[in-house]
Amino acid sequence: MKVFSCAEDYLRHHRPERPVLAFRPHAATRATKWFLDNFPGRVLYATKANDSQPILDAVAAAGIRGFDVASLAEIERVKSIEGAELYYMNPIKSRGAIARAYYEFGARCFAFDSHDELGKILVATGGAEDLTLFLRIAYPNTHSLIPLEGKYGASAEEVPSLLLRARQHAARLGIAFHVGSQAVVPAAFGEALNQVGQLIVASGVMVDAVNLGGGFPARYPHSDPPGLDCYIGEIAKAANVLVVKHACELLCEPGRALVAEAEAVIVRVDARRGNALYINDGAFGSLFDAAYSGFRFPVRCVTPDREDVGAAETAFSCYGPTCDSADYLPGPFVLPDAVGEGDYLEIGQVGAYGRVLANRFNGFGDFEEVRLTDEPMLSMFAQMEPRKPHVLRSARI
Repeated sequence: MKVFSCAEDYLRHHRPERPVLAFRPHAATRATKWFLDNFPGRVLYATKANDSQPILDAVAAAGIRGFDVASLAEIERVKSIEGAELYYMNPIKSRGAIARAYYEFGARCFAFDSHDELGKILVATGGAEDLTLFLRIAYPNTHSLIPLEGKYGASAEEVPSLLLRARQHAARLGIAFHVGSQAVVPAAFGEALNQVGQLIVASGVMVDAVNLGGGFPARYPHSDPPGLDCYIGEIAKAANVLVVKHACELLCEPGRALVAEAEAVIVRVDARRGNALYINDGAFGSLFDAAYSGFRFPVRCVTPDREDVGAAETAFSCYGPTCDSADYLPGPFVLPDAVGEGDYLEIGQVGAYGRVLANRFNGFGDFEEVRLTDEPMLSMFAQMEPRKPHVLRSARI
């Protein structure tokens, strides 16, 4: 992968026909190290956010050893990382996938959310006695921009019997939850941990681990959440009153927060109609969230040597390259008023979910790839000093 100082530097040497994924490994490294230094427990990487080899290598080089995986395909990618620890946290899996994960790939950590799913795991692993089992509980995602509740999770009424049964088979037993993607209120994690504490007491079953899942946010023009230290503070405060605090490990699974800043996409404007720009990537490429999740991404014109970049600005919408009218990105994307055909734009914060949601509709979906050394347009970490707060450090699972 060729290295350039910035998008403009790259474009002085190239005029790409395809969109370009611009990788900033230092952004992934910085975010990963911050979580490892500050989270009071074990940090896993949520592989679903971006499973490209450069990203996996970057978070692993920064110190990540545990990977939250949801499929055999993700497991196969992660196993290329030396010493990778697999956490198969998709609560519903086929029996064949469970067996392959256990026997072929060495997975020992599995999530479940019902008696049926727990039974699958026990049978598919031959009644193994070295399992770490996480009960996924249902939790309302009222403080997130992309709610994830409704599909997975045991109800409060089901938890006691599930914990009791799993406790009889698990070498280690945990509870897992998810507050929703892009959680914008730090108290969401504290409230969820308080509920977990109540469920542990009500069930009378001691657990060895609590997995807080993901949901840690990144910065976007439409979403400027509090600093991540506020989230860690809420977690530490709630964890310190858990009845199992002295023997229970905390885990988290950041995805977006680790890699959103680590990739941008450089696109070309192929046409302009009024205040609509027609670009060569879109909803069926790396900009799915801009079309279907209501996300606004930072954008700037990166055509080299333009003289009107600082001129009057206009709010644009964009259309992607496919023939589908749903390939529409409402934005607004605020750019110099003179932007038009042949210009190049850098759209930031697509490192989370951009690459993995792209498909080949209409034959599009191929990208060039480059590495950039400058800073991302927005960052949760650029101005943050590394620190190690005085918070709960849990026992190793």
